[in-house]
Amino acid sequence: MIQQREPFLNNIAKALGRNVNTSRKPELKWKHNPQSSTLIDLSQNELLQLFKSQCNTIHTDYVVSKVADLKNELKHRVELNGGGPVSVWKDKRFVEFGLQSLILDEWPSSNVVVNEWNPDIGAANIAQAERSNVGITFSDMTLAETGTVVLFSNSGKGRSVSILPKTYIALIPQSTIVPRMTQAAEVISQKVKNGEAIPACINFISGPSNSADIELDPIIGVHGPIKATYIIISDR
Repeated sequence: MIQQREPFLNNIAKALGRNVNTSRKPELKWKHNPQSSTLIDLSQNELLQLFKSQCNTIHTDYVVSKVADLKNELKHRVELNGGGPVSVWKDKRFVEFGLQSLILDEWPSSNVVVNEWNPDIGAANIAQAERSNVGITFSDMTLAETGTVVLFSNSGKGRSVSILPKTYIALIPQSTIVPRMTQAAEVISQKVKNGEAIPACINFISGPSNSADIELDPIIGVHGPIKATYIIISDR
C-alpha cells in the first residue's frame, strides 16, 4: 500500500499551480521506432554468436553445454574457480535441468558447503552469500547485444547470490536469448499491462563488476564479483 500518496501529489500539483491529473495518459506512438527492429532478423544461432562475441568484450568466460553434460560442466567450473562455499537460488530449474543431486548430495558429500536461498531465514541469506566463493543463478532473459543476463528476483531468488560472492556463474538456457534491452522492456511492460505482479528487483548483469570512472581505466571487481562465467545450455 502506498502511504500518503494523495497529499503528496496534491502538494506537487499546488506548487505547479494546477490540479492533479487523474486521467490515464494515452500511450505514446513514436513516428520512428528503430529500437524495435534492431537485430530482430537474427536467427537463434546468430543471436548466440553475437552473445559469445560480447562475452569477450565484457571479460566473461563462457562455455556451451548440452543438458546431459550440464551437471559435470557446472561442477568443473566451480572447481576451476576455487570450490565452495556455493550459494544458489531456490529455483525449480535446478531440478528441471538435473542439478538437484549435485546441490543436495554430491557437493555436500564432498565437503562443499551449499547455501540455498531460504526466505524463512531472512537476512541470514545475505550473510551466507557474502561468505560464499561462488554464486549460481539461472538467467530469466538474456540480451545478445550486450552480453547481459536479466534476473527476476522473488522470495526464493535473492539478488545477493549474484552480487556478493567472488565468482558469479549464470546458467543460460539458449531459449532465453533475445536481441537486446528492447525485448526485456517489452516483456516487463506487458506484465504490468496484464496486472501481473512484477519483481521488486530486476537485475541486469553484464559480466563481472567493473568501473572506468577514474581516467577511463577499467578496473574489474570493484563492487561485486571479480569473475563471471556464463554456461549456455543448448535447450533448443
